[in-house]
This record gives sequence, structure tokens and C-alpha cells, in this order.
Amino acid sequence: MLAAGKVFDQMDAWGQSRQPFVFMLDFDLRHGFISKPADAAAQGLWYAFGSRTNSKAPSAQGPKPVLQKFPCSLQEYSRSFEQVHAALLRGNSYLVNLTCASPIRLNCSLKEVYTHSLAPYKILYKDEFVVFSPEKFVQVQGGLIRSFPMKGTIDAALPDARQIILHDEKETAEHSTIVDLIRNDLSRVSSRVRVERFRYIDHLATAGKHLLQVSSAIAGQLDPAYARRPGALFKALLPAGSICGAPKPSTLAVIKAAETYERGFYTGVAGYFDGQNIDSAVMIRFIKKEGEQLYFCSGGGITVNSSCSKEYQEMTDKIYVPII
Repeated sequence: MLAAGKVFDQMDAWGQSRQPFVFMLDFDLRHGFISKPADAAAQGLWYAFGSRTNSKAPSAQGPKPVLQKFPCSLQEYSRSFEQVHAALLRGNSYLVNLTCASPIRLNCSLKEVYTHSLAPYKILYKDEFVVFSPEKFVQVQGGLIRSFPMKGTIDAALPDARQIILHDEKETAEHSTIVDLIRNDLSRVSSRVRVERFRYIDHLATAGKHLLQVSSAIAGQLDPAYARRPGALFKALLPAGSICGAPKPSTLAVIKAAETYERGFYTGVAGYFDGQNIDSAVMIRFIKKEGEQLYFCSGGGITVNSSCSKEYQEMTDKIYVPII
């Protein structure tokens, strides 16, 4: 791993020379990884970003992942929730993404989770963590930059689940806040920023249940100054708004005070630069290994109207491996 500053500098250098690369940056922008695609495996990184992969069509050998989760109790969760809620009432934030690291057990290795899981973006880094993310961060193509924040999750098996999530006032307000934040972020690096799609539904299949996830699509005309400086571009946009909240500076302070662990690469970003275009993802749906213990990191957005029990349920619902 490198210091994040060195990763940003290398991204800009390779952007200028049109050299393809893969990269990762952690949530706190302290550490990162960058490599030419052909060299990534030798450095311990396996990735699949759509059709961009160094996995060479891995076969899903070994047992299908079976996950047992041991989340903190509702009482324990409520301590962090109440701390966040108090900050919201004081006006220190409008929306806070509160997350937890829940102990889990698996019947297989992280490599087997990587090969079995189905997701638009997958990462395996050594035997340290695996990511199977459904959430795009930004894509740059043809002079346009787009971002696709996800905010709002519900069990698809519930009666009228789609209508419930789309008409929930709290969920609508939370999603609107993030869309406004991302519009503001994109305006730093682009012009003519607009919302192309607002609150559409993605369907996520898991081994235990199916989930509905609400997303939006926001686009802008990329400033030519950033066209060959991907490092400067990501430095201006990070951390991703959907996994911290608004406004960013004070909300990050609330997160640091309320969460009981260090996120590390969870909720950071990873992506692929092909020499001209960029595709990237937020590193959610994340399993990490510390010693012999595995942890699944998950969470959700908290507003002044949030229910502690409902937010706890959302946090635990997101502990899954996406296999069919």
C-alpha cells in the first residue's frame, strides 16, 4: 500500500501518458493502491469491474458461501445511533451514514467468496478483504462525468415493497439530500450538472433474501482541466457523499465520534482507467479479515426522522453474500 497522496500523483502521471491502471483509495484518504492492470495480481489485487478483469473467468470452485452473522445488539447499536441523532438535532449534519463492523463466520475462504459472488464490481486484496459492490461511484466517458448514488434499501419480499420505499418520506428526504450533495460535488469538476434519473430501483439478489435498492443518476460536462488528471479529479470528489452524509466536513467529524471502529478501505473507492475513460465503485458490501476473525461492514443513512430499530434492521439486512 502507498500513501494516498502518492496514489493521486501516480494517477495524474499515468493519466497524462494515457497509461491504463487500477486503483483503490481508503475512506480516510490515508492509504491507497495503484498498479498497471497486468501487474495487479502480482501485488495481491484481483478485480472485476464489469468486463474489465484480471480473473480470467474464475470458476466458482469450492463450497457456496454460507454466512453466519453476529451483529451487535440493538442496545449497543443504539448508543452510536443516539450520538448521531443528537448531532443531527444540534444541526451539525443533515444526514449521517452510520456503519458497523459485525463479526461473521464463513464456510469458505475470501477467495471463494470472490469467485462465487455476483456483483458489478468485485475486489479481492490478498487475504485481507473482499468487496462485492453494487454501487457505481463515478464514470467518465466522452467528456461526461456521471455519478450514481445509492440510498434506500428494503426487503423485496415485503408486500408492496417498491411502493413503500419510493413513498417513504424519510427515505425520500435522505435520498434527495445525497443527490443534492453529489450535484454540488460534481459542480466542482464539471458544468451543466443535471439529474438524469431520480430514485430508480435496482434489484439485488442474495443467498438469503432479495433487496430493492434506490439509486439516482447525475451527470455533468467534465472540466477539460480534469480530463487527463484523474488523481486531481478523485481528490476533489472524495470521500463519496453517499457513504458519509451532508455537509461533509462536520458529518465526517460526527462519524469519527460515533463509530466504534476504523473503516479503512470500507466505503473507499476503487476503479479502472483504460487510458481515456474511468469506471469506479464505492467499496461497500465488504468483508475484512483481522487475525482469524472476519467482519462484515454495513450501515445506512440516519436523519432526524430515523427510527433506531429500522436502521438497525437495515444494517443487519445488508450483511449478505450476493449469490443465487
